[in-house]
Amino acid sequence: MAATGDPGDGVAVPTEERPGGRHRPPTARLHVQRVRPAYRQVADELRAQIMRGALPAGTRLPAESELTGMFGVSRSTVREALRVLASQHLIETRRGVQGGSFVAAPDPARLVEDVGGALGVLVATPQLGMADLLEARLLLEPAAARLAAQRAAPETVEALRAAAAAPRDPRDPSGFVEHMDFHTTVLMATGNLMITMMGQPVGDVLRTRLNRHVVAAEHWTEVDACHATITEHIARGEAAEAEEAMRSHLLDLRDIYGRPGAWKSD
Repeated sequence: MAATGDPGDGVAVPTEERPGGRHRPPTARLHVQRVRPAYRQVADELRAQIMRGALPAGTRLPAESELTGMFGVSRSTVREALRVLASQHLIETRRGVQGGSFVAAPDPARLVEDVGGALGVLVATPQLGMADLLEARLLLEPAAARLAAQRAAPETVEALRAAAAAPRDPRDPSGFVEHMDFHTTVLMATGNLMITMMGQPVGDVLRTRLNRHVVAAEHWTEVDACHATITEHIARGEAAEAEEAMRSHLLDLRDIYGRPGAWKSD
């Protein structure tokens, strides 16, 4: 067998010599990837139709028997595809005579919950650390405070003041849940749902992973004061000051969170 090819591409294409010196046409050597499971392909197609609006919320999907014919697959394959879509909250199953599989209405709260759960699992692995989450928070929340100062309506300002002054739960003297609620309120005050959906899962992980008892009580009092300052900058429309106050606050928190024993290991 000889090798020929375009001298410019540096790739030798094998050919086979025939009697008489003639060569067979070159045979392409392709890297063939394993085909995705059939149920994944069915789920991908239905998901694509949902995302582009061809199947709007509330639409009843064809019966399993119809889907098997449409896709040329078995009923078990269709059922597995529907389970995948249900796990992603894209469809919901209803019982009864008028039941079946229906396209679900989008629910941001479910998505935030799913992302928070996934992050909670990842931070227990070497792939993602708490330092990564805190760094992302440091990039996102100061910008959110700036936007909140530029956009917050009077009722939003009142909600921020209420969150900043919320009484602590007697069962948790740290007031950590109330503190995280304040940060979520700042995210929501931007009026940008995407910012809220990006930031809230990080807060959800902090709620479950921080050993609050290792943080001295006076630090939580300082947190209260910082929240009050940030709120007043937002209330007065002081965008640059609100951004800087939030950044300074998060840097202080990062120092506290970086202390030994601050995070639960399980």
